[in-house]
Amino acid sequence: MEFTGRVRSISISSKRGEKKKNVKVAILRKNYGILKDAHAKKDSLRQVSLLMWESIKRMRRRGLEVKEGSFAENITTEGINLRKLKKGDRIFIGENVILEVSKIGKECLSPCSIYKRVGYCIMPKEGIFAKVLKGGKIKVGDKITFSHLVK
Repeated sequence: MEFTGRVRSISISSKRGEKKKNVKVAILRKNYGILKDAHAKKDSLRQVSLLMWESIKRMRRRGLEVKEGSFAENITTEGINLRKLKKGDRIFIGENVILEVSKIGKECLSPCSIYKRVGYCIMPKEGIFAKVLKGGKIKVGDKITFSHLVK
């Protein structure tokens, strides 16, 4: 089964802990992540992070002033339900890039600043992390599809 959405935004930061900046285009390197992003790392399970725009909108309705990249996600998607993904599923972006879901959610060792302000954070349950299987260039507006791992 295959589903379709689009890249709403791409966000990177040059240092860990620094607020991510939105960019129009990014280059992904196989088994590394997004070039110029501090979280890219060879052989990591968290080379690229994804979050749905729909999740961010839900937090905005709770009164939180957030936008694309506010949750430190690299790729904000729109029109595709990332919550349906499982470890091992493939994500196809644009014409060339292939990601493999490597981790669902992010453990928070202590409540983050978002949780402290609104009593809930979306990354532990709705953030998706992936490894880059095939690198290439992605841009805002690119088509995203995914397919479930066939067992």
